[in-house]
Amino acid sequence: QVQLVESGGGLVQAGGSLRLSCAASGLTFSLYDMGWFRQAPGKEREFVAAFRWSVPRTFYADSVKGRFTISRDNAKNTVYLQMTSLKPEDTAVYYCAAASRGATMFNVNEMRYWGKGTLVTVSS
Repeated sequence: QVQLVESGGGLVQAGGSLRLSCAASGLTFSLYDMGWFRQAPGKEREFVAAFRWSVPRTFYADSVKGRFTISRDNAKNTVYLQMTSLKPEDTAVYYCAAASRGATMFNVNEMRYWGKGTLVTVSS
């Protein structure tokens, strides 16, 4: 059974930082492209960042470029999202997702597996 378990969310003031983790089990982690998405109240789930095996290896939504960094540790079957200079508009539930290699990573429908999410709240 595939499981993606996010952690690291919480309440932070604007300008602060958080590091999200996503631990994967039940799948051959190195065979999947990994991504982070988020969903704010009343809004659709949107792409945040991806780490693929093809080039470009990492890429980001324009709204987080320069502030967020995605990384992965295949030895630990874990993908991370380092978030800095957080803004109130970054408030959302953040989801980890896994896609077969070759996915564009922008489309939620491409994701094969999802975590249950972790809430990030940024206060002004």
